Amino acid sequence: MEELSRAKEIERSIIKRYRKELWSRFVKAVKAYSLIGEGDRIAVCMSGGKDSFLMAKLLQELQRHGQKDFSLRFLVMDPGYLPANRALILENAALLEIPVEIFSSPIFEVVEQAGGSPCYLCARMRRGYLYEHAKSLGCNKIALGHHFDDAIETTLLSMFYGAEVKTMLPKLHSTSHPGMELIRPMYCIHEEDIVRWANANGLTFLHCACRFTERVQNKEEESKRREMKALVRALKQKYDRIDENIFRSMHNVNLDCVLGYKQKGQTHLFTDDYDET
Repeated sequence: MEELSRAKEIERSIIKRYRKELWSRFVKAVKAYSLIGEGDRIAVCMSGGKDSFLMAKLLQELQRHGQKDFSLRFLVMDPGYLPANRALILENAALLEIPVEIFSSPIFEVVEQAGGSPCYLCARMRRGYLYEHAKSLGCNKIALGHHFDDAIETTLLSMFYGAEVKTMLPKLHSTSHPGMELIRPMYCIHEEDIVRWANANGLTFLHCACRFTERVQNKEEESKRREMKALVRALKQKYDRIDENIFRSMHNVNLDCVLGYKQKGQTHLFTDDYDET
């Protein structure tokens, strides 16, 4: 009974204490980007971290009290977790009353043998396994826990290292799995508010269950995404709403004032119709 009451208290904190920061922003994303439709069968993909666990609770609340009828399957893919990491995921799932379903994959083993960049290869393989398993369960969508900060960091990464302006979309159709769609219902939620919610409720989640994380951290290697986090954090100390401005600019591209853009595989330059009246 003690664990049950704590679970309800944590649920209430989402729609009461953190209503503005979490619940309202979640609902805003779902509605603004039309992420969930009537009859959807959504696979909620959970890594064991704070983001995916909060996403699971938000979707549970929306299923109970929302206006649309949709179903949820809470999937945890075990790519080769250490026993302690797998146990923590199961403990948090029990505490938060999330009926997770665990399935295994050989990703960590494959990544370790392949060498190179483990994070990049792992991310690509994870997506494929999640799509396959979700589709086998009859799901038409997978939900990932990417948030506001992930979105703006991705945009900056594409500019600084990819020489293009490319955003992380709140939803997209799978090109490799016809009929499947990826959605990101946490798209408008700030990471710092997720951290506040977790800390206020005394919750401890996996930072990263990857067996390579300790090796990378001990070498003090920072990913490019961490560089973007640090950059945005430094800029916010001087310009308080710069992260919001980056996010808004992703929705407000003025094609009349860009040198060029790509659409459906074709490149367009401003000179193409420069002299047209």
